[in-house]
Amino acid sequence: MLNVIVVDDEPLARKGMLVRLAAFPELKVVAECANGPDAITAIMELTPDLVFLDVEMPGMDGFAVLKQLQQQINKLPYIVFVTAYDQYAFNAYEVNAVDYVLKPVESERLKAAVDKVLTYHAASDNQKHKDQLAEAVARLTGDQADIILERLDKAEPVVSSRFPEAISIKDSGEITRVPVAEIDWVDAAGDYMCIHTRDGQTHILRRTMKELEAELDPRLFVRVHRSAIVNVHTIAKLQMLSNGEHQLVLTNGQSVKVSRSYKDRVKQVFSH
Repeated sequence: MLNVIVVDDEPLARKGMLVRLAAFPELKVVAECANGPDAITAIMELTPDLVFLDVEMPGMDGFAVLKQLQQQINKLPYIVFVTAYDQYAFNAYEVNAVDYVLKPVESERLKAAVDKVLTYHAASDNQKHKDQLAEAVARLTGDQADIILERLDKAEPVVSSRFPEAISIKDSGEITRVPVAEIDWVDAAGDYMCIHTRDGQTHILRRTMKELEAELDPRLFVRVHRSAIVNVHTIAKLQMLSNGEHQLVLTNGQSVKVSRSYKDRVKQVFSH
């Protein structure tokens, strides 16, 4: 709902405008003013979203009101000028008014002006939400906010995946790309790791477990031991042994020990 102020030096004109505006559930009139100085005071205090501003007022006309407001506040409300003379239309657009309506105000013409304001406001509000989202995502991911806004405009995923689809493994002068989705589980062996894949192969990777874990999507891989990571889609069973310890049984029959410090993390996999 937009807060509205009606400004007109003629009491009957104000009353007529209030009656017509009551037909719009999106609008709430919060004040009515009979002259320019009162309008400036009310706008400064109430910060309305929309002002219907009479152009022809004694002492300070509508253009003078707008000029003074521009000097005193940073964000102007939407302005719709109300005038008895069509020649003011050019000036109304020149000072960035959203629209103007002629007296006597016709309901259909007023509706067109209100619809234009609502369209402007929806676009502005949507942009504000986009900006806020971009800033939040930028803080979370480290991506630049303008890049995130560009993705929003193109209806692309806001957060680009930071997890690689494959891992490159160097061995004997060759580089093998192992698809992450094909990894069943990983175990550490000294200063290197053994990556066990779905086709039964084992690849040797000279990286630390911590480094590899940072590259694997935590929604797909779970750390089950200081020296083991498992693909959640390969987990068949969680077993409790007679000595109180736990182990996983994978779909390929492989057993992987679960350490106490990672037990709760593993149990979360079975809660989904």
